[in-house]
Amino acid sequence: MTGHSAIELKDLSKRYGELKAVDCVSLSVEQGSVFGLLGPNGAGKTTLISMLVTMRRPTSGTALVNGFGISREADSVRKSIGIVFQDPSLDDELTARENLRIHMSMYGVPKELREKRLEELIRIVGLEDKLNVVVKHFSGGMRRRLEIARGLLHHPKVLFLDEPTIGLDPQTRAGIWGYIEKLNKSEKITIVLTTHYMDEADKVCDKVAIIDHGRIIASGTPEGLKNELGGDVISIKCDDGASCIENLNRLSWIKSAVQYDGHINIRVGRGEEKIPRILSLMEKHGIKVESVSLRKPSLDDVFLHYTGRTIREDEASPKDAMRLRKRAWGGR
Repeated sequence: MTGHSAIELKDLSKRYGELKAVDCVSLSVEQGSVFGLLGPNGAGKTTLISMLVTMRRPTSGTALVNGFGISREADSVRKSIGIVFQDPSLDDELTARENLRIHMSMYGVPKELREKRLEELIRIVGLEDKLNVVVKHFSGGMRRRLEIARGLLHHPKVLFLDEPTIGLDPQTRAGIWGYIEKLNKSEKITIVLTTHYMDEADKVCDKVAIIDHGRIIASGTPEGLKNELGGDVISIKCDDGASCIENLNRLSWIKSAVQYDGHINIRVGRGEEKIPRILSLMEKHGIKVESVSLRKPSLDDVFLHYTGRTIREDEASPKDAMRLRKRAWGGR
């Protein structure tokens, strides 16, 4: 990383009537870094990205992308960035090679450089043997990899990825994150991605910002944000979650106790010492504990700390999520 900013935002806002989709966001993204915007569907991530790639004009505030203003120098911004949308945007009736060639032609990549560039990127995303296959025969993961390669064909300085792994199975998601890390290193570009997969962002992002109801509520390195919480998280599975949480939250030394993914996550200090006390409490109230484990805080715990909710509790319904995405990208 150079330490210089690829993106600078100051008080950037977007309103739709009375709705504040993005509310006075200020942040800086270093050149050559992987930066994650984290939050549930409807939090404002996609709306924020849509302004940075000049598809939506801000209501107020300013933003520079690669030194260009997103409102007054939109053409220069567009030439310097790549975009991979959340929804598919490939031509299903064309081959992978044809999709990439069309993109290079649109962006004015010199003819003598096109095949070399195409082969470089297709190798990085592991689709060398699929270049002449019609895209409608691709799996979801293959489509996403091809879209990422396409977004890099014209040597952008910044690549925007909107939910790059949504709808993919865990194994395919892991592969996509691996390609993203490889591209960041080999292409030496800045990557800005949105996701609600906190654990995956923890592994790949240099810095993250958690967005909730259009506002940045926390930002920093994943490790730094987790360290700010301190303490430990005890995770237990029991036969009466509601009673378990009720009894735990009466104790002054319990920082928080919430149900998540079928387990009760309990944030405490000095977790090793607290496990016996918690098990004793459960036994006293006739609550059967099936399993117990101890870990350090995660980005999910950071989100809970700042919002009072788990990220899944705040997820939009599929119908609402589609409506919000269309609004963010300029649809109706």
